[in-house]
Amino acid sequence: MANERITENVVRDILRDLGYGNTDSDIVIEEQKSQIDEVTKLLKGASKSGKGGKGAPEFIISSPSSPDFLIIFECKASTKFHQSPDLNKPVEFAVDGVLHYAKFLSKSFSVISVAVSGQTKSGLKVSTYLHPKGSSDSKVLTNEHGQEINSIIPYDDFLRHGSFDPEVAKQRHDDLMAFSRELHDFMRDHAKLTESEKPLLVSGTLIALRNTAFAKSFGEYSPEDLQKQWMHVIREEIEKAKIPNSKKANMAQPYSTIAVHPELGKAVPKFPKGTLHELIRMLNEKVWPFVSIYHDFDVVGQFYGEFLKYTGGDKKALGIVLTPRHVTELFSLLANLEVSIESDENGRPKVIATKVLDICAGTGGFLISAMQQMIRLARTEAEREFIKKECLVGVEQQPNMYALAASNMILRGDGKANLYQGSSFDQAITKAIKGHKCQVGMLNPPYAQGDAELHELVFVNHMLNALQKGGTGIAIVPMSCAISPHPMREELLKHHTLEAVMSMPDELFYPVGVITCIMIFTAGVPHKTSNKKTWFGYWKDDGYTKTKHRGRVDQGNAWPSIRDRWIQQYRNRDVKPGESVMEYVTHDDEWCAEAYMETDYSAITKEAFEEAVKKYAVFKLIGGSLGGEEEDAKEAE
Repeated sequence: MANERITENVVRDILRDLGYGNTDSDIVIEEQKSQIDEVTKLLKGASKSGKGGKGAPEFIISSPSSPDFLIIFECKASTKFHQSPDLNKPVEFAVDGVLHYAKFLSKSFSVISVAVSGQTKSGLKVSTYLHPKGSSDSKVLTNEHGQEINSIIPYDDFLRHGSFDPEVAKQRHDDLMAFSRELHDFMRDHAKLTESEKPLLVSGTLIALRNTAFAKSFGEYSPEDLQKQWMHVIREEIEKAKIPNSKKANMAQPYSTIAVHPELGKAVPKFPKGTLHELIRMLNEKVWPFVSIYHDFDVVGQFYGEFLKYTGGDKKALGIVLTPRHVTELFSLLANLEVSIESDENGRPKVIATKVLDICAGTGGFLISAMQQMIRLARTEAEREFIKKECLVGVEQQPNMYALAASNMILRGDGKANLYQGSSFDQAITKAIKGHKCQVGMLNPPYAQGDAELHELVFVNHMLNALQKGGTGIAIVPMSCAISPHPMREELLKHHTLEAVMSMPDELFYPVGVITCIMIFTAGVPHKTSNKKTWFGYWKDDGYTKTKHRGRVDQGNAWPSIRDRWIQQYRNRDVKPGESVMEYVTHDDEWCAEAYMETDYSAITKEAFEEAVKKYAVFKLIGGSLGGEEEDAKEAE
């Protein structure tokens, strides 16, 4: 006779064979109940009978390394009771039951739900679902190829598949950005760090947490000794990284001032183990799990950008305008990066991949995005290793920013040897980056520099000159570069072809008040020689909206479809009224869609036209003096 305890025993044996609960892992397996207070609270009214009271799945699996995830199992002895037609019988059926528990637990966790029925290992029927935290319902869990997961797999595989679900990734990103405010306030109130030291503390700690021994033992040190050990472990991790010795000192130096900061080594009543210990604990709990999974995410740059929002920081004084993550992703898609394997002259396989250059690397956002895009295209480990070792080239002048960029690369185990510290205009660095023979350049140059020699277009020209002939250079620059006269415009077209210009959302870099456009060039081919029209796109709506406390966010998840449409428009050079146009231009012309684009009058309703006329009449009536509501009326036009 079928016995549910037999099914549970089979599942237990499979979990043991797959390494769940091994002494060297932090995976915790609990049965019928949990020591996690939040889980216990959520299951208090989760009885499958629907009459209230406590309920619990057969197995609850968790890990301190991923505290926002749970894996739960519900077992039934017979495969006849695997799933009901309407998923509404949680007492009798495995799938119905596990989805029932997931609804309760998903209020605080992203839940991977595994329904199992059968009596033998070979005869098990397995269904797997994902219920993202805060979501209204579950969905079938699939692998990277879109195939349903119908077997019990290792914990890391479950977690990887669940983590890359768009809803889960967005929720984790939102949680991380919310935590950045909390972290900023903590560092301001308790650590007394300067604005430039705050992101260094974050990046240095994340490097230190790569060291497993330190991650497990940092709580055992006295406050004074912890500072010393923190710096010691950072130096150790930098030494381990494949960075030329000449660059290791440059990278470690900015962290040394934090290692002797007086406030971090103090034990205070609220934090008897010291402020640094509390900071490490917070980052280990809230940030490290994210970093260890999402290798394509510039977490250091995101924190740096968030800190600048709260303080004003140095973004205007230094011309630093950090590139939003969705824009770095857009660049990688516009560049049409490639990865393949070809045969060399001896018939041996040789990896071919696009080499990407950023001469103003900042925290490395463009390089990280390009790396991840190429790794998605890679099919073999040889291709992935080649991308990491050979295909990412960056230059950063400021020592602190260089340390942040290098730490970002170390967190991904790649790309450090090709990161240069110094001015990209330095002759030795220029020679070095040309030696990499990069085919793609990505650039967000310093903005609003008073020195004419450091005009944004000077950086664009320098990037293009460093690329291989026929290479693609992409830059995001202030709109003034596209519409205001400047000698460098003529210089650019003398040697390079202006392929496209896209007008970007007005508040893309909020809270910095700069309106930007993306320019795309073909390097080394004069514009006159190409003798073709330039494509202009009007990309003013990226789906992001400005919020009071979180900056610009994609609340409706509109960006993915907008991004895909933009990419298709650019690649096909589509011409559509109100969205895009093709035009021959010279250095004397304006380089923006607004100057040439036809208005799409079909999109204007009678009501919208009447409203605009009324507002304009009010504007004229008051003599053109705008203020308060009148200003809003003018903006609405």
